[in-house]
Amino acid sequence: MENLPNCPKCNSEYTYEDGSLLVCPECGHEWNPDTEVDENVIKDVNGNILNDGDSVTVVKDLKVKGSSSSIKIGTKVKNIRLVPENTDGHDIECKIDGFGAMKLKSSVVKKA
Repeated sequence: MENLPNCPKCNSEYTYEDGSLLVCPECGHEWNPDTEVDENVIKDVNGNILNDGDSVTVVKDLKVKGSSSSIKIGTKVKNIRLVPENTDGHDIECKIDGFGAMKLKSSVVKKA
């Protein structure tokens, strides 16, 4: 039997081949072993790579905990800072006018 690599996402040893992809049955992650994947790359909702200092636009209304107002669609956020994703999924730190310091998910922004 072939010695396949462990899953890069959950480290499961039960990976299997499906055509040219490797698949993890435990977490469902699929990847191409021939292409090097950088797990630290953060992408916006359209798949564009984000970098520190970029400007982004919010793509949907966001409720803010502890506030009666919300961040509206189309709000532009300047000078973002990327942080490694933690358990709550927020990977962007920024300051939003009228709200102050916030954490956002890259899945709700697009590069401006």
